[in-house]
Amino acid sequence: MKGIHVQSEIAPLKKVLLHRPGKELLNLRPNRLQELLFDDIPYLKVAQQEHDTFAKILMDNGVEVVYLEDLMNEVLETYPELEKQFIYQWLSEANIKTTRWQNKLYEYLVNNFKGKDLVLKTMEGITMKEMGDDIKAYSLQDRIAPPDDLIVDPLPNLIFQRDPFASVGNGVLINRMKFPIRRRETIYAEYILKYHPDFKGEVKEYYSRDNHATIEGGDIFNLTDTTLAIGISERTEPDAVEIAARNIFSDNTSKIDTILAFNIPKARAFMHLDTVFTRISENQYTVHPGIIGPLEVYEIKPSLEEDAHVDDLNVKRLDLSLEDILSKYTGVDDVQLIYCGGDDLISSAREQWNDGSNTLCIAPGKIIVYERNDVTNPILKEAGIEVLEMPSAELSRGRGGPRCMSMPLVRSE
Repeated sequence: MKGIHVQSEIAPLKKVLLHRPGKELLNLRPNRLQELLFDDIPYLKVAQQEHDTFAKILMDNGVEVVYLEDLMNEVLETYPELEKQFIYQWLSEANIKTTRWQNKLYEYLVNNFKGKDLVLKTMEGITMKEMGDDIKAYSLQDRIAPPDDLIVDPLPNLIFQRDPFASVGNGVLINRMKFPIRRRETIYAEYILKYHPDFKGEVKEYYSRDNHATIEGGDIFNLTDTTLAIGISERTEPDAVEIAARNIFSDNTSKIDTILAFNIPKARAFMHLDTVFTRISENQYTVHPGIIGPLEVYEIKPSLEEDAHVDDLNVKRLDLSLEDILSKYTGVDDVQLIYCGGDDLISSAREQWNDGSNTLCIAPGKIIVYERNDVTNPILKEAGIEVLEMPSAELSRGRGGPRCMSMPLVRSE
């Protein structure tokens, strides 16, 4: 299946992009966890086992699973002349600015890593001790740096493939990530979507990683084929929503004529819209009750004024309940909000922290969840949802669930 085709959050999932956690997690350090956006250090061996179970559940349910590292390797195999360009771009964006260091690191990479191993190494990071003792002669900083000092930071958040880009209809948003540690992640998406045979020339680009405003895929929902929902969150700014809206509305091949902007509290616990809200069937949604009070929703449409420019927008606040908003814009009656943790506030907060609301819908009423949320999961089952549970003792330490770890590429109509 070539290109991207995603017009729904719940239509049967046919093809999905993942990244299997790798040695980048071994370069997490306790004193830098906050900067690297982790609260704890996962045990890699178990995290990989859990992720493999996730992939198996997907494949057992008829979903084609492709991996970021494989697609990037296939790009470099197809276009070997891109390897040097890719590495130097990766080094420059890793804040390696001197020509001497760029050349030294380039030589280290190409002389010691080939094919997929090279791609994985760019995700893993590079320490001082890897470069040998002679590297100490380069500068005073190099002389005093400890051997385990990171010359190039790892990309430990790559496991969350939902965020670097977003599939929207037959196009994508290649996102500008909020925090510097994540911005290099979108380099892989840019190369894959531009050069990989499965995507080259097939995909519209509605947002560029070079834009000034930040936006991340965890805030982007294909509510219907004509309505897109975007969260204004800790990591997605209003300017980005407007830029995306103008680009989508100006594309005459796009069916989307409405964008709903969900303004949620700016906090790490909420992070993205999909950490507090996901659609799981035609009329059912998981939701963290903590957002119901402060939630604001705005409708964005192209301007209706006759003399308006093509990129003018008509924005209005919706003074309706969340249920009524969802019913109006999906055309579905009897909307049911299923609270994460039920009516117990302690359970709700705990299980939302462990991604009880971050479900991946693979068909209407059929979702993948973390098994650890043993208050929320029975509630979902009682509501008639088919719940596929996966282990998450280590994966949950990264603060992202099944939806966060996956980027749908193709869903059925």
